[in-house]
Amino acid sequence: MSPRLILQELFRAAIDAAQPAVLLPAFLPDPPRGRTVVVGAGKAAAHMAAALEAVWPGPLEGAVVTRYGHATPCRRIRVLQAAHPIPDQNSLAAAREMRRLVTGLTKDDLVISLISGGGSALLAEPVPGISLADKQAVTQSMFQAGATIRELNKVRQALSLIKGGGLAAAAYPARVLTLAISDVPGDDPAFIASGPTVPPPQDAVTPQQIIARLGVSLPSHIEAVLARPVARRRDEFSHCRTELIATPMQSLQAAAARARELGLVPMILSDCIEAESREAALVHAGIAQSVRRHGLPIKAPAVLLSGGECKVTLGSASPGKGGRNTEFLLALGLALRDEHDIHALACDTDGIDGSEDNAGAVWLPDSLERSRQLSLDLSQCLARHDSYGAFAALGDLVVTGPTHTNVNDFRAILIA
Repeated sequence: MSPRLILQELFRAAIDAAQPAVLLPAFLPDPPRGRTVVVGAGKAAAHMAAALEAVWPGPLEGAVVTRYGHATPCRRIRVLQAAHPIPDQNSLAAAREMRRLVTGLTKDDLVISLISGGGSALLAEPVPGISLADKQAVTQSMFQAGATIRELNKVRQALSLIKGGGLAAAAYPARVLTLAISDVPGDDPAFIASGPTVPPPQDAVTPQQIIARLGVSLPSHIEAVLARPVARRRDEFSHCRTELIATPMQSLQAAAARARELGLVPMILSDCIEAESREAALVHAGIAQSVRRHGLPIKAPAVLLSGGECKVTLGSASPGKGGRNTEFLLALGLALRDEHDIHALACDTDGIDGSEDNAGAVWLPDSLERSRQLSLDLSQCLARHDSYGAFAALGDLVVTGPTHTNVNDFRAILIA
């Protein structure tokens, strides 16, 4: 099997290990005496709803929202679609529909909340005094400033009626079971889709401190709302339970198991890397070179695996096209320009890297030479954040389409 195919095989193993149809049934309770209402949001929400429908023995109703193009047909659960990563009017409509569905339930009813990454943008109902345009502007500004997913979601919670436990509050006194696929470093349910059905995070960092660190300038009416976020008591969530059905580490472990079957020595570096993509690439390159030259920390043939969610700080420059995974891979490849036995893949497990049509890309030992033959300056591509353009020209994009799951970034570096 060629190195390219091996890398793609490991990526497929990671995706297969996080499929709702396989994992979700084991976490389902018995049907309640009353109604069962399904709500949900995220890139995997529709596929999770279909998996639930396939095995649920009683009556079922409700709706979930997913990203445009990620819908899966359901019979009893309505599937809505909205924009990602910047919310749109359908995101607002979906949030209002979710709150309507859970309002007025009784203690005999059950709410099953299907949550996965991407749900923050897909459910957007601002607090009074904040418009959808305000939320769009804040989200865009924080993206450009290089906010981490935890920082972004902490601010989103302060501006939202539905995030940070707002949906669970609306469902009281009905029981709420949240089944979540984690896409956040650390697997804290409060940050998966900004936690619409779980208690808000208890960390000491405030939204105002996050905005100040990023250097983002906001209108005074938004700053005023951030200064007085709604506080929810943890005892208000006694009717709620959360189960993580898939995590980044589970997928990395599945890829490691497949690597061993293929005769490779796997090493999982981390499932929660949040650094700037270029900086993370330099660290990964250094470790790969140590394996290649010194047999440390493991001996070749080996594969280094990692996950998490890196970031790209665009600044004020007009960027090209790309995502955090292709930016990581381009920086990694340039750092490994003198190595001839190292191949790599970096992809998003939801099938979409950033806002383009690819999951990510592969780097091969001859990528640099092929770029010279095309008169393609990869260093300039990296400088203008045009990693998509670079790998498209090389023919090395990985295009999977929607994968029906989302455990965030997947990186594999193969040392022959």
